[in-house]
Amino acid sequence: MKMKGDMKEKLLTSGKTNIEEEEFKDKLWNEIKKMWIVAGPAIFTRFSTFGVTIISQAFIGHIGPAELAAYSVVLTVFVRFGNGVLLGMATALETLCGQAYGAKQYHMLGIYLQRSWIVLFATAILLLPLFIFTAPIMRALGQDPNIVAVAGDISYWFIAVLFAFLVSFTCQMFLQSQSKNMIIAYLAAASLAIHLFLSWLLTVNFKFGLAGAMTSTILAYWIPNLGQLMFVMCGGCKETWKGFSILAFNDLWPVIKLSLSSSTMLCLELWYNTILVLLTGNLKNAEVSVDALAICLNINGWEMMISLGFLAAARYIYCL
Repeated sequence: MKMKGDMKEKLLTSGKTNIEEEEFKDKLWNEIKKMWIVAGPAIFTRFSTFGVTIISQAFIGHIGPAELAAYSVVLTVFVRFGNGVLLGMATALETLCGQAYGAKQYHMLGIYLQRSWIVLFATAILLLPLFIFTAPIMRALGQDPNIVAVAGDISYWFIAVLFAFLVSFTCQMFLQSQSKNMIIAYLAAASLAIHLFLSWLLTVNFKFGLAGAMTSTILAYWIPNLGQLMFVMCGGCKETWKGFSILAFNDLWPVIKLSLSSSTMLCLELWYNTILVLLTGNLKNAEVSVDALAICLNINGWEMMISLGFLAAARYIYCL
């Protein structure tokens, strides 16, 4: 009798274990699906957006080594500096929008978006001297004179890209917090395809050189921005966008504090590339050395977009 009782107990225990395993597998699969619903479009969007710089770099490389080195230095040192600051500050909006959406305070998402625009626009204005005085700054850092001469011209083109980051990052955080990821991915894919065609048309076919490549780059960043703004303001986010409001100028200080802390954490991870490129610019054969290093860093950065996509998904799910 005792043996039969033990057998029954083992069977019951085994049955419970199997049920628990099935429940765990179901929960794990559901969480994976939730993660990929957000992470898939986020990875594709970041991969496509970063791909703009890769395509530009590839076409500029056909113009000349000095142009490629100058583009690489400005991109890695100055643009990535500004990108790190603005992207870091925009992650504060991701946190605020995620919490507001989870709490069903939908009207606050539009207010937070406008507050973030104000804070990031002021930050972009403060970053402008880096792009206006790129040539003197590089000269003071002992960079190659041939690279400095071209970099001074390229940096002016990147001012338009700097302000494109402002709109791009904030709109992406705003839309991702509402699971409206596919519109971002579609716009990013269209922009990448247009950039590839325009880069070939303006740089190779019409031979406009650096001006053609940078014109295509600017358009590639602003086309998805305009699409996102139209989507937000023309009925795509009826619950969360109620139009421009004077409330956006209230309580800016908490947004600034959260933005600064988020920006500091991200920038410390990105700026080591800046040091590497600046040190490489002091080598004897600076043009070739900077070209090679910048290509490797950009490929590495392209791969990092996969991790950033998962990071965006994890933040979104956590806030819910």
